Amino acid sequence: MNGRELHPMSSIHPIAADTPGPTSASEPSAAAGSGPDLPPLLDRELSWLEFVGRVLAIAEDASLPVLERVKFLAISSQNLDHFFQVRVPGLKAQVAARLARNASDGPSADQPLRAIRPRVLELMQRQDDLFLKELRPALDQAGVYLRSWDEMSEADRQTAVALFEAKIFPALTPLAVDPAHPFPYISNLSLNLALLVCRPGSESPRFARVKVPALFPRLVPLSDQQFLPVEQLIEHQIERLFPGMEIMSCVPFRVTRDADLAIEEEDAEDLLIAIESGLRRRQRRNAATRLEMPARAPERIRALLADELELGDRDLFLSRSMLDLGSLWELHRIARPDLKQVPMLPCAPPRLARRSREAGAGIFEALREGDVLLHHPYESFSASVEAFMTEAARDPRVLAIKHTLYRTSGPESPIVRALINAAEAGKQVVTLVELKARFDEEANIEWARALEEAGVHVVYGVVGLKAHGKITLVVRNEPQGIRRYAHVGTGNYNPQTAQAYEDVGLLSCDEQLCADLTDVFNYLTGYSRQQRFRKLLVAPMTLRAKLLGMIESEGAQRDGRIVIKANSLEDPELIHALYRASQAGVKIDLIVRGVCALRPGVKGVSENIRVRSIVGRFLEHSRIFRFGSDARGARYFIGSADLMTRNLDGRLEVVAPVEDALLVERLQEILDANLADDRLAWELEPDGRWRRVPTTRGFEVQEHLIELARRRSGADPTQA
Repeated sequence: MNGRELHPMSSIHPIAADTPGPTSASEPSAAAGSGPDLPPLLDRELSWLEFVGRVLAIAEDASLPVLERVKFLAISSQNLDHFFQVRVPGLKAQVAARLARNASDGPSADQPLRAIRPRVLELMQRQDDLFLKELRPALDQAGVYLRSWDEMSEADRQTAVALFEAKIFPALTPLAVDPAHPFPYISNLSLNLALLVCRPGSESPRFARVKVPALFPRLVPLSDQQFLPVEQLIEHQIERLFPGMEIMSCVPFRVTRDADLAIEEEDAEDLLIAIESGLRRRQRRNAATRLEMPARAPERIRALLADELELGDRDLFLSRSMLDLGSLWELHRIARPDLKQVPMLPCAPPRLARRSREAGAGIFEALREGDVLLHHPYESFSASVEAFMTEAARDPRVLAIKHTLYRTSGPESPIVRALINAAEAGKQVVTLVELKARFDEEANIEWARALEEAGVHVVYGVVGLKAHGKITLVVRNEPQGIRRYAHVGTGNYNPQTAQAYEDVGLLSCDEQLCADLTDVFNYLTGYSRQQRFRKLLVAPMTLRAKLLGMIESEGAQRDGRIVIKANSLEDPELIHALYRASQAGVKIDLIVRGVCALRPGVKGVSENIRVRSIVGRFLEHSRIFRFGSDARGARYFIGSADLMTRNLDGRLEVVAPVEDALLVERLQEILDANLADDRLAWELEPDGRWRRVPTTRGFEVQEHLIELARRRSGADPTQA
């Protein structure tokens, strides 16, 4: 995993300490959220860091197996990497724009950047303390040894040196910096060694840099369960790279760069070529945003690197433990099931499982009986979405498959294989490959070319929009005529993340829903300017207005009720609409995993709004919307959109209604379980602090849903 998304999580038990939260909003967020008698919105960057703190709290839970704790420490570190690649560059751009407009702003213009540094330092201190004081001793006790050079026996050192000679030394390249050798480009998130070297007897040290190639394991295995950080091995053999020179200093360092892919889509004649060109520019030109070094790094090296990278003091972060704690994922991969949680085996959706057992019956027959709701990872992705795609590719009655690809898995992706097989079988296959999916641009270019070579009609996104909707449409020629089948989901078509991300999906052959999807695909592939849909809510055309309308409608009811489960909530217009609904007496529950700019519980504004976050074994990723009371009959929707301005206005998002009574019951079951949890849940306070929900019943939503899936798989197979 590489920071593209917030990562899968593990179940936790309550811990005593609350995580401190932001105490004030930054100026841009405050301005965006201000209005008559309305509180400023919570700062989204500080809210993002609060989520990192909630992930770190899992690693701090001593009741978990030690390798699960190591995994969540790694996730929290990777989330900070993501923050400095994505969020910090945006803040720096805002500051630069403000200073350009008004030079009198002076130091106050960079208040948002100054506000995040103390919180990042606090998170780093927690990470270092956890690693040094708890996890390393616990690993030692379990027989998994992450050694430092000084702790190794002479025999182990000889083993390490032999490995260095055979595999590492030949691939290393020292780079000097002098008038004939300019300062080298430091690539994003690469691990490096910075050195001061001089000739014997000289008092004029020179700077040199050695890059640790990414092809090396970060943790060098000395045996099955004994490891040494690779930079320590190189550091203790560094004389081999500089024979005859005196090594004055040698320390590792790491640079984080802006991950933005700057392209002018409107001016691009070929979007694929523009993206490839942008990738090359990003690799060589994007500005540095963070410099990480060990606390022992000499001031001279710190200053030199900061100066060359054009970074200030507040961009330098010193570690007391090990750089790039995200690399601890390598430890989690070792074969020690006794130090990990028992893996969950997903169940097949009952109706699809029954159909697969019946001779001659399949998914299309099952869908003609009624819609099917999918809930991953509790229900199998391979027995549902993959099976749907595979059957469509093989079925001779299928005429066409239309599909969106935002992120997927590696070279053997069953989804991509099904699309290729369908095209090779003569079916018309259209795939929209979103080339602008951050961190997956290069992989998606490769997928696009492989699909094109197989005869798939590939569309490279829409100018000015990211195609973020998770949709598939299958067109089938049946004895009664042409029938269409659809999948609308909240998660990517990725079998790997489907095992760790909580998502929902809908399989349906509803005529109106499928007609809407046809219009959406025509919009994506042609020159359609479709603005109205029968059932679907589609951004940027109708989703914002429909959501605002349903929120307002609940405010006009005496028993108004809204429940929303999403990853992020930060759009000011929607937040203000929720405030107005709360003031009208609507009871509102928001289950927001990550960023939330809304302030709940503010007297006279949001007293009827509760906000909670579930952080556990699986990454809560589904988006579920409920509008209406039980008495009036609530309306339910699922889809790809979070409640962020970028999703509502700058992305192609698809949200579908769920209307079948059995499926509605299941969605409400999911929402009820999330609202009842008192083991994984945190609640947001008006001042932006997140407080762990006190445990009274000991109810854990994810364990509950695992058990429900098991029961359902052995229950009445007519259940959806």
